[in-house]
Amino acid sequence: MTNKGNTTTAKRRPSQLRPIKITRGFTDTAAGSVLIEMGRTRVLCTASFEDWVPKWRQDSGLGWVTAEYSMLPGSTNPRKPRPRSGHTDGRGTEIQRIVGRVLRSVVDFEKLGPNTINLDCDVLQADGGTRTAAINGSYVALVDAVRYGMKQDLVKENPITAAVAAVSTGLIKGKAVLDLDYQWDSQAQVDMNVAMTEKGEYVEIQGTGEQGTFSGEQLEKLLKLAQKGIKEILVIQKKSLKLK
Repeated sequence: MTNKGNTTTAKRRPSQLRPIKITRGFTDTAAGSVLIEMGRTRVLCTASFEDWVPKWRQDSGLGWVTAEYSMLPGSTNPRKPRPRSGHTDGRGTEIQRIVGRVLRSVVDFEKLGPNTINLDCDVLQADGGTRTAAINGSYVALVDAVRYGMKQDLVKENPITAAVAAVSTGLIKGKAVLDLDYQWDSQAQVDMNVAMTEKGEYVEIQGTGEQGTFSGEQLEKLLKLAQKGIKEILVIQKKSLKLK
């Protein structure tokens, strides 16, 4: 599923999303596998369905959803070194926790039953917004993994309670902009990442004054712009999930 849009920041309106392309079934081995492209940012999101839960979750009858995030060495220039085995850098740890929290917010663990869905987000190419792309792709992969579990009779009832999506916003020279790529992000005085369900409920709001402060009025403008972008992304996700 692809949306229409301009490919470069120079041609993009401040309130316009980058072109988004979602390719489901990108690999054959995971229950859910999605390549999401937001502009030049590309993230492979896989969802592995496993019929067990962590030890601390055993005997509860509840399932679990967890996430991991990594940037591949060739995703940036210069090359990003691989993390040491079993280690994730601070930024990666922060992002995978965010992805996990956002996706868990739309799962009924009782309906999921004693099963675990592992979400793996691997950044193939980074041009800003990798965490929001990871959330958007992971949601679609999660839906496909749940469908797999239901076909295998491991899940009796759909545990997903709502669709969820995320987008970045920021202030550049005092003006609110949507979906920051690297060029815009490097100029932003303030940047914000917002995750929201289709019900209009916020899951995550991260706002930082990188090079300045922002007012309550500016915060409202950023959130309104994020809501607009998220609604558009939710439509793209929904259309993508109907393609198969």
